[in-house]
Amino acid sequence: MLKQTMRAGLAGLCLLASGAAAAQITIRVQSVLPTKADEIVMVKDFAANVAALTGGEVQIEVLPDGAIVSGRDILDAVDKGLVEAGFAWTHYWSGKHPAAMLFGSPVAGAGVGIDNIAFLSWYMNGGGRDLYNQLWDEMGLNIKGLMLQPVGPEALGWFKEPINSMDDFRQYRFRTPPGIPGQTYKDIGVASVAMGGGDILPALEKGVIDAAEWCCPKPDSVFGFQKVLKHYYLQGLHQVVVNADMYINKDVWNKLTDHQKRAMEVAADASLIRSLSYRIFENGKALKDLTENHGVILHDTPADYFPAYMNAARASLEKNASQNAFFKKVWDSQRAFAEIAVPFWAGAQTSNAQLGKAFADNQ
Repeated sequence: MLKQTMRAGLAGLCLLASGAAAAQITIRVQSVLPTKADEIVMVKDFAANVAALTGGEVQIEVLPDGAIVSGRDILDAVDKGLVEAGFAWTHYWSGKHPAAMLFGSPVAGAGVGIDNIAFLSWYMNGGGRDLYNQLWDEMGLNIKGLMLQPVGPEALGWFKEPINSMDDFRQYRFRTPPGIPGQTYKDIGVASVAMGGGDILPALEKGVIDAAEWCCPKPDSVFGFQKVLKHYYLQGLHQVVVNADMYINKDVWNKLTDHQKRAMEVAADASLIRSLSYRIFENGKALKDLTENHGVILHDTPADYFPAYMNAARASLEKNASQNAFFKKVWDSQRAFAEIAVPFWAGAQTSNAQLGKAFADNQ
């Protein structure tokens, strides 16, 4: 009897073990970035949290750009199930739907004064998340999106020589992001050239472009811009707000348990603040290193850039809102949020900025 009981117990343990194994899932996430990029550090942090919250049931394997498909094809590859998930910036897909820009990179703060912290308030409390979830259906894609990483405010960029006005700026062939932010540069007479991150440095070295933007001091230094260009401008309007996302094939998502889905959503929300806080310190360290050890000269952006870009951005936003109902729906939501939140937040941030600048100028 004892032997029978032991055999039954062992059989039960085997069934439990096989059930646990069956519940495990590996989600491969191909990024549009190389493995050394700072964004990948934070994706892996998200992956570790997902594994911890699911007791190891969900494992996320991060693959570099080009591991399965080219970066420009990653969204379609996820939609078709060629890879379980992808990681990029949603404004990359503005060609599929113009409203993608309003989530990934709402040009000039959506034209209503939203910065990255205010954007998170809209996303989490002002109806933005529901609209974000609708985006994938609007695009006709079999995808579940998770917003992971605030990036902005991004720097205006890197130049061979100082620029003192928009006339100087217009002399350069300038790498910009795709979609409306890049188009807006064309609208103000800048020779905008859209290209992926991995192509920028070679293009600068070969003279295909003369100036470029990518992100912020830490990612820019990892890319090695300081090896080619020395004049750096922090203040830009094209990507005051930037957000990077994970795209999961919806069939894969639907196979997860409710607990696993919730764990991934909680880890994604945690990633928003973890990424934001990580970037402030990392960018500060990188900027100090660039200016003190690599001969990088920090400049203020010419004053005539701001009205030129803001006016062109607003015209582009209004044009897209008049042509696309969902774009208008999202932009109307952002504007309604801004009417309530921006007067408070901008006023508070003005004093914060003056306090910080007073400290920085006396270092």
